[in-house]
Amino acid sequence: MNPYVWLAGAIVSEIIGTTILKLSNGLENTVLGITAISMYIVSFYFVSLALTELPVGLVYATWSAVGIVGLALIGIVYFDEPIDLAAVVGFVLVTAGIVLLNVYSDAYSPA
Repeated sequence: MNPYVWLAGAIVSEIIGTTILKLSNGLENTVLGITAISMYIVSFYFVSLALTELPVGLVYATWSAVGIVGLALIGIVYFDEPIDLAAVVGFVLVTAGIVLLNVYSDAYSPA
């Protein structure tokens, strides 16, 4: 299977896990807490599969950056968290960095 599919699965499961963690209210809701931890385990498993074919720097940078931007958007839309111009610029720069790594960098070409 394409390693980017595993990487996408890692990102989605990590975003879901962190969103559920927020909803667990500091792990006070045990079911949601266990679900969040389970999603992190799934995410790490998918990362391990992506790492079999992709460079570690590319995988970790992509996984963390897309997670950051995705979770920030969820925070803004679903949890009414504030955003300002500096945050928008930061998210654009993070996204631009990931595009550079994945599309234009020869150093991080798949193995």
